[in-house]
Amino acid sequence: MAKQKTIYTCTECGGQSPKWQGQCPHCMAWNTLVETIAETVSSNRFSALAQTAEVQSLAEVEAVDVPRHPTGIAEFDRVLGGGLVQGGVVLIGGDPGIGKSTLLLQALCHIGSQRKVLYVSGEESAQQIALRAKRLSLDASQVHLLAEISLEKISAALNAHKPEVAVIDSIQTLYSEALQSAPGSVAQVRECAAQLTRIAKQTGITIILVGHVTKEGTLAGPRVLEHIVDTVLYFEGDQNSSFRLIRAFKNRFGAVNELGVFAMTEKGLKEVSNPSALFLSHHAEEVAGSCVTVTQEGTRPLLVEIQALVDEAHAPNPKRLSVGLEQNRLAMLLAILHRHAGVACFDQDVFVNAVGGVRIGEPAADLAVLMSIVSSLRNKPLPNKLVVFGEVGLAGEVRPVQRGQERLKEAAKLGFTHAIIPKANLPKQPISGIEVFGADRVEQALKKQRDW
Repeated sequence: MAKQKTIYTCTECGGQSPKWQGQCPHCMAWNTLVETIAETVSSNRFSALAQTAEVQSLAEVEAVDVPRHPTGIAEFDRVLGGGLVQGGVVLIGGDPGIGKSTLLLQALCHIGSQRKVLYVSGEESAQQIALRAKRLSLDASQVHLLAEISLEKISAALNAHKPEVAVIDSIQTLYSEALQSAPGSVAQVRECAAQLTRIAKQTGITIILVGHVTKEGTLAGPRVLEHIVDTVLYFEGDQNSSFRLIRAFKNRFGAVNELGVFAMTEKGLKEVSNPSALFLSHHAEEVAGSCVTVTQEGTRPLLVEIQALVDEAHAPNPKRLSVGLEQNRLAMLLAILHRHAGVACFDQDVFVNAVGGVRIGEPAADLAVLMSIVSSLRNKPLPNKLVVFGEVGLAGEVRPVQRGQERLKEAAKLGFTHAIIPKANLPKQPISGIEVFGADRVEQALKKQRDW
């Protein structure tokens, strides 16, 4: 028997090399080349490509709105853009034990009462899934189950059973008999995802893929996995906290950066109707260094408390630490504070934290960060019912942010009575219950802070 030819495949980009190298010649990543067996391509595999595809004018294509099918879980539907789409492929990733399988089992039990569903498990046995359903008190009588990791057998089951929604848990456990590499390898993940996506598009089955994540928090496998699917969701949460967040990073059928909030209980994941309450601390009295801002997560405004602690530095290099906010942006804001407001923190340790474990990526929290730092430095608390938002530029100007009216309305709905915002975001009509001050410069905002 002839010796099988081996090649080296990059686990990051999927590039191939005839010999081992310390650095991938394609993506320049280090120590990512692993030995795999060269695959033989059959002559009839790409025979379909010989057929001439039909070319048509874009104007002739009828644009029809894609109908959405709700999952029965409102927060999950929000992140999906209104619900599942026929023939859509959804990829959801997260840390082990975060609740991915629990959420999908709950969703399938809701959907199963109206539509045909199939749960394919490659990680757990049928008994383990049945025990989870029993523990969560779910009615799983309409959920069909298949414990299998062979792609060919799963494809045959999908074609025979013809479910409307199918969950594959997880894509890294599947293998195709056409390839000789191990399950979870770059080639296997790429091939299995491509074949399942083809089945979804051809048959109209909605397929939800569960993906593993690396220690850096990104989806394991080739990057092409995220490009193949229609929607990419990330399940986030602290293992020490009962709250879980789902974010949409890609969605061909809805908005990205949407956020769904859940609470993990003994009966599974429960929706949080008022997520702003999670990210606000309830102080018995006013405390220095605390400022509430309004961040926009997709179409939902969320109130988040920013806490700052400024203390005298006892080392030659003062510490700059931020949790939930970008570290480099904190250093930039401190320089702006010194240059344009005359408040120096070069001999102070500065710690900034976003309450509740939320991560704020937009610059609308800049002004709130500065005001919380000044409040802690001067040991002067801000009013409890004050909300602040606005982007701060290097010249010290306060720039407008998107959807300022919605942010103010959300703050007023939760009982906040004062707001400091960019002057360009001032509402044309007064908002009932909240007094709004518009600032052009950082100095104006800090002066108004002292007046209040």
